[in-house]
Amino acid sequence: MHTTTEESVRGCPDCGSEIRVHSRFSAWCAACDWNVDPTPPEEKPGRLARARRLRTRRHSERLLAELTAGGALRARRDTASVLTYALALAIHALTVAVVVAGLGFLIRGWGGFGMVPGLLLLGLAWSIRPRLPRLAEDALVLHRADAPELFALVDEVATVVGTRGVDTIAVDDRVNASVGTYGIRNRRLLVLGLPLWEILTPQQRIALLGHELGHYSNGDTRHGWVVGAAYRSLNTWLYFFHPYREPTLLEVVVNAFFTVPRWLLTGLLLLLDLLTLRATQRCEYLADRLAARAGSTEAAVGVLDRLLVSESAEVTLMREANGSALRGRGGSRHDDERIDGLWERLATDLRSVPEHERERQRRAGIRRGHSVDSTHPPTHLRQTALLLAPPVPPAVVSDAGREGRIAAELAGVRRTVARRILLDGYGG
Repeated sequence: MHTTTEESVRGCPDCGSEIRVHSRFSAWCAACDWNVDPTPPEEKPGRLARARRLRTRRHSERLLAELTAGGALRARRDTASVLTYALALAIHALTVAVVVAGLGFLIRGWGGFGMVPGLLLLGLAWSIRPRLPRLAEDALVLHRADAPELFALVDEVATVVGTRGVDTIAVDDRVNASVGTYGIRNRRLLVLGLPLWEILTPQQRIALLGHELGHYSNGDTRHGWVVGAAYRSLNTWLYFFHPYREPTLLEVVVNAFFTVPRWLLTGLLLLLDLLTLRATQRCEYLADRLAARAGSTEAAVGVLDRLLVSESAEVTLMREANGSALRGRGGSRHDDERIDGLWERLATDLRSVPEHERERQRRAGIRRGHSVDSTHPPTHLRQTALLLAPPVPPAVVSDAGREGRIAAELAGVRRTVARRILLDGYGG
């Protein structure tokens, strides 16, 4: 029995329940979850990533249980934080030791073969050195003079969550957002994924800003330079000791020689994860509470819902990019029309996604333990934590005038990001 030209109804092959089939989306059964996740990730995560996700889910569930039982949710310094900094400093001390050893070999062997190990050690130390984060060369950067209304909104939200605003805003093509620091002066950076910004309501955008800025005020150690640089150094060490795939006889010997240091480095990384994980989970839940304070509980939950169904936005952008590549350049006027209309088409596509497809993506996300990355609590648990707390009204309210002014300030980067997606391709 056909209900529309695109939608039909049939029986579930597993339980026989009635299911609605839409030509644009996967058929699935709400009664038994048949085919709820028909396209699992092509690449399976490695053992370290799987271990991180398992620990993340366990800690997230425990924290959620504490919240349900009336436990406090606040950032706090404890023994694990002290040990985290001690371990991070020890990792940086190892880098210093490599530099000293390299200089020693270089001085003692000056002019002879003894310089070789010295140069190798100094080259290794240069690779694993703590690096100051910096802006990407192709980043689309906005300063206060470029977008005064957007920065004013960020400042207002920052005041609500108990911190100060940012020095720079960078815009990219991800369905995500993040904060960080860069440069010697430790300037604050907000990275806005334009596709995510475009599919949020004005109030949800305020909640998104509240969450990201909340990381500056809640004591998240992984966002600090000392611990963050230690993570980067350890991962660089692991890269150098990564085993060869399909090794030759000589490479088999090298793999065996690398086994013990690789295990030690992996153990250090797991220990650093273990020490920071609980605090990181707590900080994510706290950042969500700050998002609700800024934009309202409803808006904060809505942001997480958008993240759960972000697959639809990514599919739309990939389809647009692939279609643009197949059509080729149609002349500057035709290209301009496609570029200028991308964000409206994205919003239209997202609005046209039926509720049963949104529910499928939510359930698939829950099955996969969907999270922004392996350190974040699963998204559906973050939603549950918000819904368990008393609902709060927004402290910052958007209005049409401000939205219009912000849209005008973002017009240039909107066009640049759209051009990159359509003419250079989209990787998700």
